Amino acid sequence: MTLYDEIQELKSFECPDRCVLSVYLNTNPADLNAQNGAWKIHLKNGLKRLDEYLKASNDEKEMQTYKTLRKKVEKEILDNQNDLQKGVVIFASPHNDLWSVHYVQVPVKTSFHWETKPVLEELRYMYKAYPYAGIILPSFKGIRVIDTSMGIINEEFFYEFDAGLEVWTEQKGVRSSGRIQGRSGAGSTGGGAAGGNSPVIGGSGGGSPVDELDHRLKENLERFYKDMGSKIEKLKKERKWEEIHVVGEAEHAKSFSKALQKKPTSCVYKNLINNDPGKILHEVFEV
Repeated sequence: MTLYDEIQELKSFECPDRCVLSVYLNTNPADLNAQNGAWKIHLKNGLKRLDEYLKASNDEKEMQTYKTLRKKVEKEILDNQNDLQKGVVIFASPHNDLWSVHYVQVPVKTSFHWETKPVLEELRYMYKAYPYAGIILPSFKGIRVIDTSMGIINEEFFYEFDAGLEVWTEQKGVRSSGRIQGRSGAGSTGGGAAGGNSPVIGGSGGGSPVDELDHRLKENLERFYKDMGSKIEKLKKERKWEEIHVVGEAEHAKSFSKALQKKPTSCVYKNLINNDPGKILHEVFEV
């Protein structure tokens, strides 16, 4: 289920009485308000205020329901405190066993709510600011694809480029970082070029027509980008991407952008194909 589909389900969720706990917690280590475990104090105080509010209502059943959910929420967050990102969003209720947890890599404004339905305004805002998107990183090696929403990496793919030229050889001393190998759901067009980001022309006899080979390589790469452009358009429909962002060296990014039916939302002219996903997302959404 995509986040969009989950939001639609949450919109229709409602209890006869108040029984839904909605938690938005800022855990961003770069934020002064959340540093050095300050988020733990905000979590404790926010839940305590709801506790005090409910005590004043003198509804024992409602109070017991809240206490049970409070313990569950606190345990969930504290058990995962070493893996926290920028924020946590939780919707919990005993009604229909609602338990929706999101550890997000986007800014979250801390707030706590006890209502008859999930409080979704902040989540909708976050989704609008960081929608479902495909980040495409074209290069000589192939194309890396990152499926993301709200700063979360949903899945990654790598499609290898088969140059169709036997004269490619590995550059000595150059090794791939391995970060783009063995991705889940990876596809391949066939065999691949070995080694670094650029091909090395080899062969015996010393009379290789370099210009002709460069021309053939460029034609093959453009053909690959065209085929992949159709694949990306298909993925966009299947995965409900609202945006496509292209990241790569200028020549590759511009060439691949031309293969798309519509102009990408943005182009970042940097070679980040071997970078961590978090850095790539930062370059695309926060620069």
